[in-house]
Amino acid sequence: MGIAIYPIRLGLDRCYIIQDKGVIMIDGGFPQESRAFSQAISEISIHSSEIQLLILTHGHFDHVGSAGDIKEITGSRIAIHRADKEWVERALIIVWPPAVTTWGHIMRAVLKPLTPLLYRFPATPVDVVMGDEGFSLDEYGIPGSVIHTPCHTAGSVSVLLETGDAFVGCMAHNNFPFRLSPGLPIFAEDLEQLRESWKLLLNQGARTIYPAHGEPFSADIIRRGLS
Repeated sequence: MGIAIYPIRLGLDRCYIIQDKGVIMIDGGFPQESRAFSQAISEISIHSSEIQLLILTHGHFDHVGSAGDIKEITGSRIAIHRADKEWVERALIIVWPPAVTTWGHIMRAVLKPLTPLLYRFPATPVDVVMGDEGFSLDEYGIPGSVIHTPCHTAGSVSVLLETGDAFVGCMAHNNFPFRLSPGLPIFAEDLEQLRESWKLLLNQGARTIYPAHGEPFSADIIRRGLS
């Protein structure tokens, strides 16, 4: 059959449905995007009930906001790293990572006070709590694994398929208002961890990068950015 990758826009977040022998989804998008999810899923050759696992790359509101609604629609299990678990289960919407670029500082100053006024999402129980050791996707019919890649948050994870496709959440950006071209993120909790997490993914075979904000791009761009 081969792997099929379906990008879905839920707010400013680009989520991904991955299909092989099974089906999983990566990230839950902005709050109140359940209608957009239902519309998107109706346009691809997958029934919502086929989605067995919803992997959250980290706990920020724009990645987990509709996770509870998607779980209700699909019956899928929600998975997140233990370090970010509380953000989902307590619906913490005011968490913002530090900025690491001038533009990041400007965005953070403008948007951080507005976020809790504009967005709300329900607290949602987590079904699969992942640790630092990673998580195989074999039992879900997907040839790949979840890898702990701390940097944007302490609990950030990436999904790396055997094909070299890497779904990295906010370890990279590739669209406005974050960046005008593909590259490293404008927000991160730890720049040294960012470099180490990228080295880990590249050493394990990442070839094509799928960011949560923007189009996919070659891993060679990240290699150049780290050099």
